[in-house]
Amino acid sequence: MKTVKIGSQEWALDDLKVTKFRNGEDIPLVTDNKEWTELTTAAYCISPNGHYLYNWYVVNDPRGLAPDGFHVPTDAEWTELTDFLGGEKVAGKEMKTEKWRGTNSSGFSALPGGARSDYDGYFYAEGITGYWWSSSANGTDFAWYRYLNSDNGFVYRYNYYLRYGFSVRCLKTHIE
Repeated sequence: MKTVKIGSQEWALDDLKVTKFRNGEDIPLVTDNKEWTELTTAAYCISPNGHYLYNWYVVNDPRGLAPDGFHVPTDAEWTELTDFLGGEKVAGKEMKTEKWRGTNSSGFSALPGGARSDYDGYFYAEGITGYWWSSSANGTDFAWYRYLNSDNGFVYRYNYYLRYGFSVRCLKTHIE
C-alpha cells in the first residue's frame, strides 16, 4: 500500500477498497437500500462512481478491516493530522486534490466519495463531499468522522449513526 508522510504520521495514499477482513473472511456487500438501513453488522457497498463505503460496524469488527501494518485512525489521530496542516479551518484545502478545489500540498489526495444514508440507503454528495470514519465511538449509537466538501478548506469533525456508509483511509501503524 502506497503511503504519504504528513508530519509524524504515515497515511495510505488512497481510500480503502477491500472486500475481505484481515483474517480472510468476506465482508458482506449490501446493495439493497432497505437492507442497508436495517444493518447492525459489518457491511460495505460500492457507490455509483465506484467508491467503497463501509458502515462503522465493519470499522469496529474484531476480524480487522485495515491491512496488516495499518489501522483505521482514531479521532485523536485525525485531529493530529488537521492540527499539523494548520487547523480545521484550512487543512481541507491542503488535503483535497486540485480537481476538487484543493492544493493537495499535503499529498493526502482526498476525493469526494460521498456517503450512503442510514435512513433510506441512498447515495448522496458523491463528487461534492468526502466522509471518512475514525475508529472512535461516541457512545453506543455514534462514531466520530471527518468530512471535507468542495465549498471551502474546512475539515469538519462530527459524529453520526453507525449504519452510515463512509470511506476509510488507513494510517500506518508504527511500533515504538
